[in-house]
Amino acid sequence: MVLSSNGDARQRLLARLLDVFDDGLPPPETSLREIAARTGTSHALLRYHFGSLAGVLAAVLAAQRTRDNEVLFRDAGQGTFDDLVLAIWRAYTRPEQLSRVRGFFHVVALAAYSPDDFGEFVSSLDDLTGMLASLAQREGLDARKALTRATVAVAAIRGLLLQEVLTPGACSEEAVALILGMGANG
Repeated sequence: MVLSSNGDARQRLLARLLDVFDDGLPPPETSLREIAARTGTSHALLRYHFGSLAGVLAAVLAAQRTRDNEVLFRDAGQGTFDDLVLAIWRAYTRPEQLSRVRGFFHVVALAAYSPDDFGEFVSSLDDLTGMLASLAQREGLDARKALTRATVAVAAIRGLLLQEVLTPGACSEEAVALILGMGANG
């Protein structure tokens, strides 16, 4: 009998978490035991592979965001920087995404206090920036300006999403369009 590595076991467990929670996240007040029961595993395995509830949330979020980014980038196809920014905004402001957006900011706050405990999650935060920077370069900006424009766009999207979580309906696509207009001249 061949034993699988811990990485394989972690990936299988993460796949089960993704199957159970789909595009959402368990609320932060959910216990590891409750998550284990819903996924058909033990809380000890969750703790071993992810460390804590926050580790479970971070791993699920990172995997969901990777999947989202692949779809967004594929769908961007021959689209523009602005098209992708609007697609990102629309994807994350759908009502069914509210739980995940709240979870994102919850994990970001935890990572701000203990970034070493959230390395995988923190390193995944630049994925959107890289995607947007590549589109900005394709549109003619040099690498430095493209990265700056992408960084500002992602920061603006996240700020507007936080505002949307705290005061639903306060932000609109007009706010995103205004941010895009500020960077239109490179």
